[in-house]
Amino acid sequence: MVVDAKAQGFSLERYLKEKKAIVETALDQSIVTAEPVTVYEAMRYSLLAGGKRLRPILCLAACNMLGGTTEMAMNTACALEMIHTMSLIHDDLPSMDNDDLRRGKPTNHKVYGEDIAILAGDGLLSYAFEYVARTQGVPADRLLQVVIRLGQAVGAEGLVGGQVVDLQSEGKTDVSIETLNFIHTHKTGALLEVCVTSGAILAGAENAKIQKLQKYAQNIGLTFQIIDDILDITATQEELGKTAGKDLDAQKVTYPSLWGLEKSRSEAQRLTDEAIASLEDYGASAAPLKALAEYIINRKN
Repeated sequence: MVVDAKAQGFSLERYLKEKKAIVETALDQSIVTAEPVTVYEAMRYSLLAGGKRLRPILCLAACNMLGGTTEMAMNTACALEMIHTMSLIHDDLPSMDNDDLRRGKPTNHKVYGEDIAILAGDGLLSYAFEYVARTQGVPADRLLQVVIRLGQAVGAEGLVGGQVVDLQSEGKTDVSIETLNFIHTHKTGALLEVCVTSGAILAGAENAKIQKLQKYAQNIGLTFQIIDDILDITATQEELGKTAGKDLDAQKVTYPSLWGLEKSRSEAQRLTDEAIASLEDYGASAAPLKALAEYIINRKN
């Protein structure tokens, strides 16, 4: 399935450019350097290092689709990027994936040392929750729901749990597709899911709509990881902005290693089609989320 953006009068390229610009401005304003300067500089170094800003944009798109404003979702959108950045800083550490390059730049611990990198990640994570709570013009019960879901997404039942199983599976040859799905629905998918659902919650969506959007988000989350695995073996370091072939070097089980490239691409397309189909009830207002699903499966880095 392909979204005909022109037929809908929607340009994803223009949309991403506009949204990314306002997200970048908001992120720059979200953390001001203070004492101790080193940790603030380390936090800003990784937070402002670029990237697609897909997670905050998904939050804004979901909120807008359900009648909310960009302003009511922006603090949460920034918080999501703070949490994502924390996960990248920690993921790159020598005790984890041990990478020297991220978004085309030296990883945080290569610039500031492992100790400051860990603390910078901790600082971003804790500040993310404070930043959501500081949102103006949104009922407190909605903010509480968002905070709870963020905690679930990043904790042992989400990102942390997925990372643990990922580390424990390295070098093993008997990792099942069920285990691989567990790793990535928790390590990657949980945060992408809360990006979409938090936007809906902030807009005041009822539970039925939130649950439908959960299915969309779960599908694009798995698609994101399948494409990540494919790119790790097909793209260059320059294209990725990080070290290519890391999964193979770490003896990680990936979707291509279990299914092959052709089936992996086919499964990614199936998940994308289902994600797009789940938004049919929203008409033209769903154009950004539909196009973002296509963007995820067609990305090159």
